[in-house]
Amino acid sequence: MKEHSLPEGSVYVNAINMKLARIEPGEFIMGSEKGDMDEQPCHRVTIARPFYMGITQVTNAQYERFDPRHRQLRGKLGFSEADDEAVVFVSWHEAAAYCNWLSERDGRPYRLPTEAEWEYACRAGTTTEYSMGKNFARSHYKHQRHSWYPDPVKTKKEFEVVGLSVGEFEPNAWGLYDMHGNVEEWVQDWYGPYEAGDAADPVGRVDGDFKVARGGSHSTEVQYLRSAERMAALPEDKHWMIGFRVVLAQMPKSEALPLSPQVLYQQNVPQAVPTDIEEGPDQKTAYFTEPKVFVKVEPSEKGPFFKHNHFPYIAQTPNGDLLAAWFTTNEESGREMKLVASRLRHGSEEWDEGSVFWDAPDRNMTGGALWNDGSGKLFHICGMGAAGTWGTLVQAVRTSVDNGATWSKAKLMTLEHGVRTMPIPSLFRMSTGALVLSCDAETGSTGGSNVWISDDDGDSWYDAGGLIAGIHAPVVELKDGSLLAYGRGDEIHGRMPRSLSADKGRTWTYSESEFDPIGLGQRAVLRRLREGPLFFASFADDMELHDRTGAVRRVNGLFAAVSYDDGRTWPYKRLVSTDRDGGIWDGGAWTGEFKMDRSHAEPKGYLAMTQGRNGLIHLLSSRIHYSFNLQWILSLSPGMAEESR
Repeated sequence: MKEHSLPEGSVYVNAINMKLARIEPGEFIMGSEKGDMDEQPCHRVTIARPFYMGITQVTNAQYERFDPRHRQLRGKLGFSEADDEAVVFVSWHEAAAYCNWLSERDGRPYRLPTEAEWEYACRAGTTTEYSMGKNFARSHYKHQRHSWYPDPVKTKKEFEVVGLSVGEFEPNAWGLYDMHGNVEEWVQDWYGPYEAGDAADPVGRVDGDFKVARGGSHSTEVQYLRSAERMAALPEDKHWMIGFRVVLAQMPKSEALPLSPQVLYQQNVPQAVPTDIEEGPDQKTAYFTEPKVFVKVEPSEKGPFFKHNHFPYIAQTPNGDLLAAWFTTNEESGREMKLVASRLRHGSEEWDEGSVFWDAPDRNMTGGALWNDGSGKLFHICGMGAAGTWGTLVQAVRTSVDNGATWSKAKLMTLEHGVRTMPIPSLFRMSTGALVLSCDAETGSTGGSNVWISDDDGDSWYDAGGLIAGIHAPVVELKDGSLLAYGRGDEIHGRMPRSLSADKGRTWTYSESEFDPIGLGQRAVLRRLREGPLFFASFADDMELHDRTGAVRRVNGLFAAVSYDDGRTWPYKRLVSTDRDGGIWDGGAWTGEFKMDRSHAEPKGYLAMTQGRNGLIHLLSSRIHYSFNLQWILSLSPGMAEESR
């Protein structure tokens, strides 16, 4: 659109009767030293030219003049039914398209505000946490609390839904309503870290994964409504917490900041496949190496790493590295959650220090999987919340063709936030070519799991519809094409449930397994090994094991098992232990300290597993990396006489 002079006057009413307030140029300090890490460093920003900003968020009535089909989404989950309520269930792309439509309709340049313009207008000359002062007025609250909605287990609709009418409360000093709360607001910028130094009309990063959303929302704790608070989401995402408002002005001509710098796990990543990638210990000889700690982070109250590190997943990259990822957080339903990654580089004996893997700011990111498809591509799938809980997830998928040094733009497997969407590190390709991903079907300790299927190599996905017994259920394909799963909870006759599906997860049959049930802080793993048999790892509760002399011992903790008849029997079981008094270990997360000896192994942990091209099995718990080969399991534990030597 051609350059246009701005209208005159303090308020402009445009062609669709939308009111916009004139915001004069000025300076302010952007960010907060008291806030989250991404609000720092504080820096002086100059807004060099005036602009007009919508005095309210765009309403249903205003948006539907552009897209009448959106009326079908009014009242979805109970939110935003009336003409004067803020429009929600609008992606960043749709918000930007609305601005383009409005530009054509009004003959003037409309767009989303830059992040700097938004904070400048929100503060309206103030330097306090909120434009009304140090505290947010309780009279403005719209369910300002931690919310699990629409999770059917933990919430009820009648206690969660609030009205989203715009302009109900007094405006800030510059005449803008609802700059704190009601709904989050998409802005123009890609999300990225701030840089030190003064800036004039900044426009954010040149590219990124997430678009910034500002202002906080209903059903959100009040500290996330501060003037400096930064949230962000994938630009195609849409849900009941995000809307937008418009500005009238040409886009600043400032140069965007470069891409955020690469972090440790992305640095110095060789792209060649090592000639010795298939070399390793003799597969005919039992091999078990001393366990290693792979979670190496220094927790801090403000991050980027926190005290609770949990839910790992792992893959071997095409260049022979091991790449592991997990979440770090203070609370599992906390908005501070982000993903961390570490590499065990090919030929190295120690894992790298952890570095940030992915961070959708102030969104829950529970659940995930890493998978090497065997043709040079890595898949990363993780949960992406609308808010701070794992009851509002969708699955985000991204891929890498350079051993995890860089990643594609993420795509969402579905736009419907809710349950049946929390990924488990059980992702594989069936013999038919279909991809299978296991997910938790509910947020509680029971309720089952389900599988998502892709018949086009990950371009699109669908929920198969059935229900596996038990949550956190790993899945494997059997030789006849059926699926086998073992879950946590939903016990059958006091044993871990075993689920079978002959129709790609649409229906399942259930029976008791031979394994002990597992509970809080525990997750099993199930995979087919390169050598052909099935591999299973879980946790024993006073389970009987035979050692290699035929003697029976009772064991507790982490064990590995192998089946040569597709899971009908599991004759080979071995405690995953050093088979000696290994002293005291720290399993982190929900595990804490434990002893490792001939009868005791790690008592808890969320397990993940991959097998290297050299045959070594790499088993992760919540903090510890175990490495051994198939022959080590088959050889069983040594007898008492052997151990005493």
